[in-house]
Amino acid sequence: MTVMTKDVLFALTKGAMMPQAETLEVSKSKNQIFIGIPKEIAFQENRVPLVPDAVALLVNNGHRVCMERGAGLAAHFSDHEYSEAGAELTDSPKAVYKADLIIKIAPPTLEEIEYMQPRQTLLSALQLTVQPEDFLRKLIRKRVHSVAFDLILDEAGIFPVIRAMGEIAGGASITIAAELLSNVNQGMGSVLGGISGISPTEVVIIGAGTVGEFAARAALGLGATVKVFDRSTSRLRRLQSQLGARVFTSVIIPKVLEKHLKTADVAIGALRASEGRTPCVVTESMVREMKTSAVIIDVSIDQGGVFETSEVTNHTNPVFRKHDVIHYGVPNINSRVARTASYALSNILSQVVINMGNEGGFEGLIRKDSGFRNGVYLLNGSVTNSFLAESFNLPYKDIHLLMAAM
Repeated sequence: MTVMTKDVLFALTKGAMMPQAETLEVSKSKNQIFIGIPKEIAFQENRVPLVPDAVALLVNNGHRVCMERGAGLAAHFSDHEYSEAGAELTDSPKAVYKADLIIKIAPPTLEEIEYMQPRQTLLSALQLTVQPEDFLRKLIRKRVHSVAFDLILDEAGIFPVIRAMGEIAGGASITIAAELLSNVNQGMGSVLGGISGISPTEVVIIGAGTVGEFAARAALGLGATVKVFDRSTSRLRRLQSQLGARVFTSVIIPKVLEKHLKTADVAIGALRASEGRTPCVVTESMVREMKTSAVIIDVSIDQGGVFETSEVTNHTNPVFRKHDVIHYGVPNINSRVARTASYALSNILSQVVINMGNEGGFEGLIRKDSGFRNGVYLLNGSVTNSFLAESFNLPYKDIHLLMAAM
């Protein structure tokens, strides 16, 4: 073995004895975001996008929140709770619309758009089926950045807002059906579920997505017989796996569907369209053959409805009878349970704002997060959603090209 000389040993080790420069992580510059939350003025919209706990979280992260007084009252959150959480309260909607980021549930009305500032960011639902024709054009003229929170994707490629609202709407549809079957609501006088010695209630669910899954869970939990129809065998297969129980499933074949609707006590419309109108798969003649006082809950009514006989109703007058079948067609079912729905929305939207601050603001987040970028439909007044551009005959611009020019 070669013996090292003292000179060689010193030469090899002297560098290790010297002070070394420490490599530190370069921190990202964080932006304070000025957030405005106006009071919802859309008809029977009871939800609020941020609950007091979420406001406290954002304020503690260095952001500023301005709220219109009474914004959370319909969801049973008091102004005092928001004030204690660190929100600034105002009686003026114009003051709220001076914020950098406006967060709403329903899209702004034409009057509210007038309050908006150029290059402001709007985060709300899209709901184009209930918006006036010049809604988009007014936003374009204001040159705002608009993001549909229902089109934002998470890291798993799922729409988290649609998923959360679908879970709530699916479960709520069964509790609503249970109420409408009772004598109190002029129903057939049946209990939704199964009772020893009595045939269980039959529930037909059209759609095997999130709404259909959670409607099936709720109905099975009550002991009902559940039958699920969908256009996709893969969705039906996934539903069976997620439920952990064998239920009747079938692809949508008109004759088969009609046969099972004849014996159904409850029918739930839970189909969703990725773009445009929900397909109408239940004809008026099928409804005519259903049981007297059977119940239809058309959760898909906000996209046109699954049943040909469906009509839009509201929480004040939620039902009507046609062919002696009870129809429920309220488009915003989640406002019926506004507090739970607000918590679900707030969990998602508060994290979006934190990510926005961490990435240096709106422009930083759209560059970094492809899921958030998927929700952007207006960037600096240009339409970046091809479906909207085609539907409203507006010029379309690729968001990646616009970002390169920013």
